[in-house]
Amino acid sequence: MTDLSKLPAVDPEVPNAARMYDYYLGGSHNFAADRAAAERVKAAIPYAVDVARANRFFLHRAVRFCIGEGLDQFLDLGSGIPTVGNVHEIARNLGSRARVAYIDNEPVTVASAAALLEDDPLATITMADIRDPDAVFAAPGVRDLLDLSRPVALLTVAALPFIPDEDDPVGLAQRYRSRLAPGSIHVLSHGTADHDPAELRALGDVYRNTANPVTLRTRDVVADMLRDTELVEPGLVDATEWRPEDTIGDQHRGIWAAVGCIR
Repeated sequence: MTDLSKLPAVDPEVPNAARMYDYYLGGSHNFAADRAAAERVKAAIPYAVDVARANRFFLHRAVRFCIGEGLDQFLDLGSGIPTVGNVHEIARNLGSRARVAYIDNEPVTVASAAALLEDDPLATITMADIRDPDAVFAAPGVRDLLDLSRPVALLTVAALPFIPDEDDPVGLAQRYRSRLAPGSIHVLSHGTADHDPAELRALGDVYRNTANPVTLRTRDVVADMLRDTELVEPGLVDATEWRPEDTIGDQHRGIWAAVGCIR
């Protein structure tokens, strides 16, 4: 577990993507600067809150799929603020004793999650940079919780857009998968400007002035992030179209999403 006494200081004047996402979802773990930046995004993209919700609902469905496939271990990279409906809550609601290791590098996220998980021995939060898989896997909250000789669900849900091209997000995803046992599953979602390039460019402009610049990527690049996995039906689709529980029609939300099995 992360030593909370060693968390770096937070600058409340610098917007942060995790806290902005929390605001979109109606959470309270955010500052005025985060809310102001999120409102600028909403001004450019009126459906911004719907994007966040679509991503969260995809996470819910994907976690339920993983549990249905018998997985009981989750490694959630860039997990974000523990707003209601996080992975361990989904698992517990299904009666699963799944072990969940959350990873994030934002102090408010880590402190909030630590308080939330205090009474759950099967879930941990670790402060780490997901660009360093060796450090992530060596962290006590991961090493002592997950059994890597058995399948693990790797979650990179809206995490890799915050990894710039120079840090090779495609290779990074492969490095994580290479450490996992056959039968593991990679759950991925990633923002794109394929549908609404003008609006999404405006989003990029806002995030460039936060602690977490975002890189939106094409479907082909996102597909490459799941290279060598076997995609479950319906494959790589908009998040709203991945095994929807209701008929929602043509309502793309600018997020490519897929679940890939590691053989």
